[in-house]
Amino acid sequence: MKTLYIAVLTLAMITAASAQTSTTLRDASGRTTGTVTTDSNGTKTFRDAGGRTTGTATRDSNGTTTFRDAGGRTTGTATAPRR
Repeated sequence: MKTLYIAVLTLAMITAASAQTSTTLRDASGRTTGTVTTDSNGTKTFRDAGGRTTGTATRDSNGTTTFRDAGGRTTGTATAPRR
């Protein structure tokens, strides 16, 4: 039973980890300047080279993306044209 519990827990952790994608941002010299991770809900979290969150971007069901700073304050929005 304990082995089954460990196997299920491991599978859950792998599934949760695979739900996020990550992109590393680099400058012209190849140095890391930050990262962007996308969670399973589609929210993008921007971090600087030190790992500190600098902002997020979320898209709602109408196609409007809302940008927020590290404190959660809205800094802007963008709406994609309808197709």
